Amino acid sequence: MTLAVRYTRAHTLDTAPALTAPPGPGEVELAPAYVGICGTDLHIFHGDMDARVAAPAVLGHEMSGRVVRVGPGVEGWRPGDTVTVMPLRWDDSCPACRAGHRHICRHLDFIGIDSPGAMQQRWTVPASTLVRLPDSLPLDQGALVEPTAVAVHDVGRAGVRDGDRVVVVGGGPVGVLIALVARASGADVRVVELNAHRRLLAEDLGLTAWNPAAHDIPELVARWTGEAGTDIAFEVSGAAGGVDTAVEVLGARGRLCLVAIHPRPREVNLHRFFWRELTLVGARLYDRSDFEQAATLVADGTVPAQRLISKVVPLTEASAAFEALESGGDVMKILLDCGNTPQGAAV
Repeated sequence: MTLAVRYTRAHTLDTAPALTAPPGPGEVELAPAYVGICGTDLHIFHGDMDARVAAPAVLGHEMSGRVVRVGPGVEGWRPGDTVTVMPLRWDDSCPACRAGHRHICRHLDFIGIDSPGAMQQRWTVPASTLVRLPDSLPLDQGALVEPTAVAVHDVGRAGVRDGDRVVVVGGGPVGVLIALVARASGADVRVVELNAHRRLLAEDLGLTAWNPAAHDIPELVARWTGEAGTDIAFEVSGAAGGVDTAVEVLGARGRLCLVAIHPRPREVNLHRFFWRELTLVGARLYDRSDFEQAATLVADGTVPAQRLISKVVPLTEASAAFEALESGGDVMKILLDCGNTPQGAAV
């Protein structure tokens, strides 16, 4: 029997038999190895997305695993291949798709939110969503390719260039990944983060991290840039204060890249946008090229994925893992072990 972790109602998960069937035409059956818990998963766990998520729902979209079976008509994949999944299905007919922006399809199916996700021991997905992982990449690190793809897309949307001065407001997993990818693009980066554990991790990775509770961030930026302000700021905190800081630190014609999901409207200093001719850029999800670049960055160590993994727990302990992340503290990324690693295969 294979198992799945399901969201049933706010703050409640259960473990139930996974509903498995042979892969159909164009589909592939996977054995997930590791699944990361994302901030969006936490929003679902809180009950904030009940209008969109139909319970009971299998969550999870940050994963790594192996191909188990391929369905009719699938070419280029075979059992044993190591993969991750770009968890997007689009309609290919809406205006966004026709304009070449399929990742923001008007009727997008985000797999793991709108349809069953990876927190199960067997998972069937369209073969078109697979992204190959290097054989040399440990599968626990492979589970961080998806959030790294988010960072790659964000850095691309912001137009980070060699020599840019960049502030990342929010030093959680995605914020640190953005900082690492921006640094790899040649930027000089500062991370703004309240949590001491996350600041220490960022510093251990060679990043400069500032505590907004102890320092006047705009003043630090002014000294760092010679009063010029930064070229780019990323808002990754999801907090009203984070928005204010990100806008305040920008210099003339600076760019604010909005990454965090803000569940309610925020006040924004539009006068500053007028006065300094600032630009606001939205960044959502990724495309295949972002995923492929992310796999390379993780595999070659540019993104030291192992350092971001705080804990690995069995799939059956998912509830405790969600509670640990919700309570904050000294955690960055928690992975669920689906039992499909060499130490213990699903039965």
